[in-house]
Amino acid sequence: MFCDEALDALEAIAAGELKPDGRIADHLASCPNCAAALEDARALERMLQARPTPPTPAQFTSRTMARIRRARWRSEQFLDVGFNLAVGLVVVAIVAAVWMLMHQSGLTAVSNDAVDLFTREIVTLVRRAAPSLPLYAGALALLASALGVWWWAERGATL
Repeated sequence: MFCDEALDALEAIAAGELKPDGRIADHLASCPNCAAALEDARALERMLQARPTPPTPAQFTSRTMARIRRARWRSEQFLDVGFNLAVGLVVVAIVAAVWMLMHQSGLTAVSNDAVDLFTREIVTLVRRAAPSLPLYAGALALLASALGVWWWAERGATL
């Protein structure tokens, strides 16, 4: 066993949380430096035990928990921003890859023709429906006013 392994366990041994047994006990018996470090740690532990414990401030627990929650929230917000940024970059990369694929394969010409056809059909539909729009607007206004009168009448009946 090496000194660094024994020194790692000294605080727990001095506090009484760990019993030195096996290799650690053999090393402490054979190494004067580690034995002296154990005695120093025990003396320090006795001094700390003899020292009076100061009283905790009022609302110590609630303030500490609030700080912990705030720190956790901040770290989660940072993580959320990073995740959203990564998802956004992935979406942009996918859109760019699809666009490049369509451009290289010649599908953009087909899709441009489809968009032109769709646009022309929408314009034709709007031109056909345009003469009837005042009629539909008048019917909608009549319906809205009838619903308003009905609501007003019902409201007056419940008061």
